[in-house]
Amino acid sequence: MKKAGLIICLLLLLIGCKSKTVSRDTEDLKIKKVSGAEINANQQRKAYDLGKRVLETCNTSKFKPFNETEVTKSVMENTTEERLTKTCQRFRQYYGSFIDLKLDGVYKTKHEVIYRYHALYTKKVANKELRIFVNEDNLVSSIKSMDWDEKFDAKLAEQ
Repeated sequence: MKKAGLIICLLLLLIGCKSKTVSRDTEDLKIKKVSGAEINANQQRKAYDLGKRVLETCNTSKFKPFNETEVTKSVMENTTEERLTKTCQRFRQYYGSFIDLKLDGVYKTKHEVIYRYHALYTKKVANKELRIFVNEDNLVSSIKSMDWDEKFDAKLAEQ
């Protein structure tokens, strides 16, 4: 009898837990490559300077904190010296010292501009990229480091 009661409860629970559908405008997700003439030089310089500042922390162990005229509040809160130190230890061990950033492309979504940089390190095994996302308010809204994706542009063409 207890088993039957338990099975009925489980069935009622499963019936009551329907997944919700979330509608999303696909235009928000589309990424388009920006031509050289459309690139805002001041914004590009800002993205480069902030990205370089973050990665140079690995060489110098000193980080100049961001301010509210450069980045969003969430980036400011998430980019702490402690977190950078932890990441830098791993990066220096595997990739060596940071050298520079090389701009590979500028992309645009409905709400952001994405600067995609190839991060250059002293060890040749390093194949990393840094993506800097700049929002409509000209503030850096995200900084992401990841493995280099050779097929990034090809994936955009499939969209």
